[in-house]
Amino acid sequence: MLDLHLALDFANLAADGAGQIARDHFRKAIEVEHKSDDSPVTIADRSIERFLRDKIENAYPDHGILGEEHGDLNLDREFVWVVDPIDGTKSFVTGHPMFGGLMALLKDGEPQLGQIDMPAMGERWCGIKGMPTTLNGVPVKTSGCRDLTTCYAYTTDPMLFSGKNEPVLTRLRERVRLLRFGGDCYNYALLASGHCDLVLETGLQPYDYLPVVQVIRGAGGVISDWQGQDLGIDSGGDVLASATPELHAQMLKELELLRVT
Repeated sequence: MLDLHLALDFANLAADGAGQIARDHFRKAIEVEHKSDDSPVTIADRSIERFLRDKIENAYPDHGILGEEHGDLNLDREFVWVVDPIDGTKSFVTGHPMFGGLMALLKDGEPQLGQIDMPAMGERWCGIKGMPTTLNGVPVKTSGCRDLTTCYAYTTDPMLFSGKNEPVLTRLRERVRLLRFGGDCYNYALLASGHCDLVLETGLQPYDYLPVVQVIRGAGGVISDWQGQDLGIDSGGDVLASATPELHAQMLKELELLRVT
């Protein structure tokens, strides 16, 4: 039986090293490449992921790894680590401190551990199944908001809501009290700490959303896809996270009405 507390100790030590690599490159001259989907990538992304993968392979040689930059390894294993070396590379390359490192540990596809580390700001949220989420070791909880009309919401990039998803952004803007943009993984951290109430995203990859699942749940929040289904490696990338079940149900209903119409 894997001890999740020891796994979290390992994740924290790994994040310490990964964060140092990020800070070593942050706001320094750095070459930026663009992948096939036009998303940026740097030597920092690749170096951090290589560092984390080496740590995982040495500490947990029987575990699988899913990473953004260096592919997949043994995803059929009982335990799989999920790694996003820099979530928010666009922020990173433009000198904005709102980028993070993400790690998760899955058991049979279900998130057991999640970590959001913000190297430039010295903040780290951690969650393990059955325990409260913490920010730098101190327990946090969601806001308790139950009504869309009083809700403070975030989405990272409104331009991602194009085509069939354009009405979703319009509906969100119409229903909530306040809608802000930007943030990437930091939005989920703010939700876990009670500073915002809802996060709605589209077009995400498993390494973007799986590490935040246990962070949200351990703070009392709810996270799912847009149909209300639990998130897994094969989820479609449309993510809704909410401070309370009541708020989550309201937004799911709005999404359902849009599908019906």
